Amino acid sequence: MEEFRHSYSRLCKESGSEPQETVLQQLQELPRGRLDLATQSLTVDTCRALGKLLQKEVLLTELILSDCMLSEEGATLLLQGLCAHTVVRFLDLKGNNLQAAGAEALGQLLRQNKSIQSLTLEWNNLGTWEDAFATFCGALAGNGTLRQLDLRNNQISHKGAEELALALTCNASLQQLDLRWNSIGLLGGRALVNSLPRNRTLWRLELAGNNVPGDILRAVEQAMDHNQERQTTSRENQARTHVLSKEVKHLQEEKSRQFLDLMETIDKQRKEMARSSRASAACVGQLQEALNERHSIINALKAKLQMAEAALALSEQKAQGLGELLATAEQEQRNLAQRQAKEHRMEQQEAAEREFKLLRDLSAANEKNLLLQNQVDELERKVRAQQEQLFLARQELSNTTAELKMRANQAEERLELEKKRSRQSLEDLEQLRAKEVEHMTRHLEESERAMQERVQRLEASRLSLEEELSRVKAAALSERGQAEEELIKAKNQVRLEERQHLAHLEEKLRLQAQARDEAQSACLQQRQTVAEAQARASQLGLQVEGLRRRLEELQQELSNKDQEKVAEVTRVRVELHEQNGRLQAELTAQEALKEKVAALERRLKVIAGDHREALLDRESENASLREKLRLKEAEIARIREEEAQRAGFLQNAVLAYVQGSPLRAVNPQK
Repeated sequence: MEEFRHSYSRLCKESGSEPQETVLQQLQELPRGRLDLATQSLTVDTCRALGKLLQKEVLLTELILSDCMLSEEGATLLLQGLCAHTVVRFLDLKGNNLQAAGAEALGQLLRQNKSIQSLTLEWNNLGTWEDAFATFCGALAGNGTLRQLDLRNNQISHKGAEELALALTCNASLQQLDLRWNSIGLLGGRALVNSLPRNRTLWRLELAGNNVPGDILRAVEQAMDHNQERQTTSRENQARTHVLSKEVKHLQEEKSRQFLDLMETIDKQRKEMARSSRASAACVGQLQEALNERHSIINALKAKLQMAEAALALSEQKAQGLGELLATAEQEQRNLAQRQAKEHRMEQQEAAEREFKLLRDLSAANEKNLLLQNQVDELERKVRAQQEQLFLARQELSNTTAELKMRANQAEERLELEKKRSRQSLEDLEQLRAKEVEHMTRHLEESERAMQERVQRLEASRLSLEEELSRVKAAALSERGQAEEELIKAKNQVRLEERQHLAHLEEKLRLQAQARDEAQSACLQQRQTVAEAQARASQLGLQVEGLRRRLEELQQELSNKDQEKVAEVTRVRVELHEQNGRLQAELTAQEALKEKVAALERRLKVIAGDHREALLDRESENASLREKLRLKEAEIARIREEEAQRAGFLQNAVLAYVQGSPLRAVNPQK
């Protein structure tokens, strides 16, 4: 680190400026792989020198520049130096008031640097300039190494949140994103929620302090939990496949080692047989030499020869028994192969049945969704019917008001005609006018009561619609819970079947190992019987020294036995090769079954994701229906207020007309 300090001093002097003492002190106390310049006021010359050094030095993994009061030019120079750096993993630029130029420089850094995994940008102003922040988000979409991003307190609006949502749909590496204490709002929260289903890596998203509604926050939490569950299941599957591959490799190595051991034992048997044949040939020569000397005891040895022939017949019977044992072992192996094929077919049928059951459950869920859609359509039709009723009520109200106006005009005309008549009919006219006013007031009161009753009926129908909507929502939530429980049960059943299948395969391998051990024991017994036959043959050769012709026949029989043994050894080798091939075929079949299980799990995950997306769509549709109902209620309230105002105006007009008429002025004189 002393070389880093000297390089910084040299670059500052070359640029004609003095190095900062605080920076030199920090470089002198620099721990290995970490440069901490927090709360240091860095000038533009210092930033230029540090940028040039960062282009060359490759020892820093952490760079902390928080609260350094960086200017736009200084921040740009530092970030340009970091573009070519390939070792730094952690970068902290907290509290530096980065603006448009800083956002563009950060975008260039994310496009060119392939080593930064954590970036802290808290307490800056990146979201104030929308174009620069859009450039930063475009670079974030193409970055493939960043794991953690902190954007707290950056004045990010809903448009900036929409740009971040577009970046999240393309980014495949970001795992943690902190957006607390910004100005994202409802629109930005919706954009982020809509982008989360296409992002499979983000498992932590903080949105506190952004005026985001609670339902959007709950949707974000559900998406994060879903991504976290997906990552844990993928890690478990990878670990499981790794363990299974290790076990398969170990079994293959053990089988190859056992096969090599068997080949070595067969080669040793061949060598022993060749050595015994050479020894027997030497014995035959000795017997040929000693034939003339022991001619006198031929008669005594004939009885012994008969006994030897009987023993040879017994050995042949034992050889036949061993052949039958080998035939039974081959039949058992064929039966075992047939049972394995039958079990494989049964497993395929069970997998097909499970797949058909899952498809049937999916179709049932789709039918339930269609029923819910039909119910929503019926609700919309009822709302439209209510709107038509409201429109008819408005028309009736307008008709009544027009009729009242017309009657008022008629009354005025009558009053003008009655003024022209004589004063004698004043009393009759006054009575008629009083009757008409009473009639009009009664009619007005009846119309008001009818309107109030209709409004009450509409209120009751609205309440019934809200209750029906709540029931439909509760049914949808219960169906969603049932579907999730069925998915969990299906996953558990698949895992249990996979464990049972693995235990069954291990049992098969153990049985095959036992069969191999039994075959080896049979070979050892055969070797012992061959050794006993050779010992008896040597004894017979020593005993029947005088019978050359018989000895030649025995030699021919021995050579035939050797050929049969060689044929048996080759046959055993071929059978071992076939058994090894069958084991490899079983291993390939196991791998195919594992791939099918993985494909079924992927299909289950896709179906679950589609079902969750459909549920989210239904929830959004329910929210839109609630919004429409709220608007209709507001419109009904507004119509009610307008009708009340109109009734008040009409009543005031009638009262004013009654109070201001000339008949009222004539009555006191009368």
